[in-house]
Amino acid sequence: MAAERPLFIIPARGGSKGIPHKNIRELCGKPLVMYAVDAARALCADTARIILSTDDEAIADVVRAHGLPVPYMRPAELATDTAGSREFMLDAMDWADAQGIDYDAVVLLQPTSPFRTATHVREAMALYRPDLDMVVSVCPAASNPYYTCYETGGDPDGFLHISKGDGMYTRRQDCPPVWEYNGAVYVINPDSLRRQPMGAFRRRLPYPMSREDSTDLDTPLDWLVAETIMAQRKTCEHND
Repeated sequence: MAAERPLFIIPARGGSKGIPHKNIRELCGKPLVMYAVDAARALCADTARIILSTDDEAIADVVRAHGLPVPYMRPAELATDTAGSREFMLDAMDWADAQGIDYDAVVLLQPTSPFRTATHVREAMALYRPDLDMVVSVCPAASNPYYTCYETGGDPDGFLHISKGDGMYTRRQDCPPVWEYNGAVYVINPDSLRRQPMGAFRRRLPYPMSREDSTDLDTPLDWLVAETIMAQRKTCEHND
């Protein structure tokens, strides 16, 4: 059974350091946070189910100016560098509960994944079942522990040894596939989140995405990469 009554949570705190004010900085003519908001709005006509979780009035004002009400503000103590994602989601869920909003899944959409589309989110939601802890978007890992990851742990001489397996693979494509979280889509069982931190989840189902669509914005270089990809895609669309 897919997620039918999702509660979308879009986290956008004001204290970004890698890219100052990145959540409202314009990426190819649109504030970054709006890529996540627009993906949620494409799937949910009821704006009460779309919660912008921010502590920053400037971010809230930008989102309001683009047509999404922002009745909830994240408490300052949940917007520090050390605050965890579980804590701010639980706070948003408590607020939704108090408003009488019924939901069967929490869909976390981080603004730093501008290439995640409504189609990606819809497909991830379609994989969700109530017996899962989470459906999470992934992409092929940049490094494979069967092939390119080495460690010295456990070796008294400090010699490198392969992180996983016997080190006998001679071609990367022959190795078992390895995934990494890309941060784009999390479809979370609310009961699981209330019981335990996300790192303790055991029933996690992957939703694969391409590495290009998995581009995550954390540094100024990431921003330049995203601008380049978007410019190239617009050129291709124009040529088509």
